[in-house]
Amino acid sequence: MTKVYINGKLLDKEQATISVYDHGLLYGDGVFEGIRVYDGKVFRLKEHIDRLYESGRAIRLELPMTRADLTAAVKATVAANNLGDGYVRLVVTRGSGYLGLDPRKTSDPQVIIIADTITLYPREMYEQGLKLITASTIRNHPQALSARIKSLNYLNNILAKIEGTDAGCVEALMLNHKGEVAECTGDNIFIVQKGVLKTPSVDAGILEGITRNAVIGLAREAGVMVLETTLIRHDLYIADECFLTGTAAEVIPVVSLDGRPIGEGKPGPITRDLLARFQKLTRGETA
Repeated sequence: MTKVYINGKLLDKEQATISVYDHGLLYGDGVFEGIRVYDGKVFRLKEHIDRLYESGRAIRLELPMTRADLTAAVKATVAANNLGDGYVRLVVTRGSGYLGLDPRKTSDPQVIIIADTITLYPREMYEQGLKLITASTIRNHPQALSARIKSLNYLNNILAKIEGTDAGCVEALMLNHKGEVAECTGDNIFIVQKGVLKTPSVDAGILEGITRNAVIGLAREAGVMVLETTLIRHDLYIADECFLTGTAAEVIPVVSLDGRPIGEGKPGPITRDLLARFQKLTRGETA
């Protein structure tokens, strides 16, 4: 029986409930983290906890637990579910209140931890690569809602995801308000051009992914030059390689965009090497 943590209690999945008046439900008012578990150990938990607190601070949501207590709660929830390889969804909502936007009328922020298995992309997609389209839905303007806040309101991404699935793709590329490459609906994006690894900088309006940063570190350790820079679709069209990174996706190749093959239309050598290095890293850090 799956156990879900809510405010200090581990409850059976069917009994894990919150109020319908919670502003997380009513308005998407809250923050979250998605975290991977390998061999029963949580990968880079400190970085995820730190980012959760930063997101909370950015929306003026005071988390009701210390970092140490929240870290212990995540580990306890993973252990209670006997989770080997899996996924943790850590959610903090604004709490219950009244119908209306005013956060001052809410109380008791809810801390929810779900630890369960996760469905990844099929193995053949890692071997053959993904096909992407460019969504017409752009990323939220950073002066409206910063992409660096991992908030519960994911409608922007969901609308772009619908465009991708309508086109037969499992992911879609999103541009920012300037028409520059930002990220995909749930993953960061990288390209390889003439041996140089390039990815949009945080100024492009992206979430600074934990997996993204890990891959940048791995590439530099391997002697690959990495640039965080402005990219446009033209750069992807003429790239030698392309791949996505994310908590669930890890490192997954991209072989075409908008019907145009990228490179040779198959996963490239740097992509394959970084995927192998990342898989070795996750097992090594959690051993």
